[in-house]
Amino acid sequence: MSTVFQTQQLAALNASNGWLTAINEAGKAAFAEAQWPSRKTEAWKYCSLKALADHAFDAAATASTTAEQLAEITQIAGLDAYQLVLVNGQLQAELSSAMALSQVSLFSGADAEQQTLIADRLQQARLQPGHHLFNDLNDAALADGVLVQIGKNSRLDKPLQLVSISTGDNHVVNSRVIVVLETGAELTLIEQFASLANDSSFTNNQTEVLVGDNARFNHYRLNLMESDARFIGTTLVDLQRDANYDSFHLGLGSVLTRNDLIVNHNVGGSHAEIAGVYVPKDSQLVDFHTDIEHRVAHCTSNEVFRGIINDQAKAVFNGRIHIHKDAQKTLAELSNKNLLLTNKAEINTKPELEIYADDVKCAHGATVAQLDNKARFYLQSRGIGEQEAQVMLSFGFINELLDGLKVEAIGDWLRPVLAHRFGRDQVFSAEQTGDL
Repeated sequence: MSTVFQTQQLAALNASNGWLTAINEAGKAAFAEAQWPSRKTEAWKYCSLKALADHAFDAAATASTTAEQLAEITQIAGLDAYQLVLVNGQLQAELSSAMALSQVSLFSGADAEQQTLIADRLQQARLQPGHHLFNDLNDAALADGVLVQIGKNSRLDKPLQLVSISTGDNHVVNSRVIVVLETGAELTLIEQFASLANDSSFTNNQTEVLVGDNARFNHYRLNLMESDARFIGTTLVDLQRDANYDSFHLGLGSVLTRNDLIVNHNVGGSHAEIAGVYVPKDSQLVDFHTDIEHRVAHCTSNEVFRGIINDQAKAVFNGRIHIHKDAQKTLAELSNKNLLLTNKAEINTKPELEIYADDVKCAHGATVAQLDNKARFYLQSRGIGEQEAQVMLSFGFINELLDGLKVEAIGDWLRPVLAHRFGRDQVFSAEQTGDL
């Protein structure tokens, strides 16, 4: 295992919190025994951890940020949401809205009933397929986290925006979020991960979600870290009877961005709608691993990911659909399409179907292509500049996913952000891209 994460260094990252001690100790033991991933480790074959192994990290220091910095990093124009702000994993109450503070509970302040609920969800997470050593690291260093619980037949009238900001250099931020939607509940959650310029921290995030019977969860995970930041995140979703999970995942890219998504259909009638976009540039790395577990009959899932890779960047997509033997009448589809903007850009894509039931309807596929030179020439012959033509063609590749976002403000905000990623001279204004 890399010397970066030796057990004695890990102990320094762990802040004591009495009732979490057993989880910390279990995480330490599991992490100490874990093997550092290599190219022979299938789940990490194309995801290099050199950015972690060659870097020394310390515990995250207490840090704060001003309202002006917050607005610059996290503001989404037109978004009306209740905002909760964490800086280096620590709640910033003065930067959070009163309604958001009233809707969440911190692990450190949980009552006995909440502690039982949290401990149960943490234990369930350890039993999930795809559990890896960075999940163990999160358990080992867990001192606090955020619990969002929506009661039976209740809904939040606005989205909840959970902003996690990392500041400073050479530190580790272990963040944990638990979301519980009771029967008939509804919530829109925006998880937004950002960092300050030149931040070289390592964020290790884990989010666990329980969507109760007939509940609806709209989920947005936006990775907006700066180029030098390292991010590894896991999302675990358990769906109960007739539950609905609708999500959008964005990876702008950094020196290391890895996202694992595991969705469990546990009771009949549930549906998962999953969309994602990744757009690395320069020498960045983005890796998405998804695993949809159809454990029971009469459940559906639809998964669509689009990648646009620029410069010498590298992207990885591994999408797995697992149909268990009792999951008859399953409908599941997976699509991954990728666009390479240069000859040095790289994509490793692997769609998987593992089926043990005979009465199912499933489909999966992946494509890799480059921009159509004829289409680009046609646009240029009509007076459109080369770079603007590239932006227009790139948007045509992902626009259907942006148009499908239920929170329109996020799509409107993303268009100019993504346009700057596509255009190598990065001079396109929001007004220009708004007409694409």
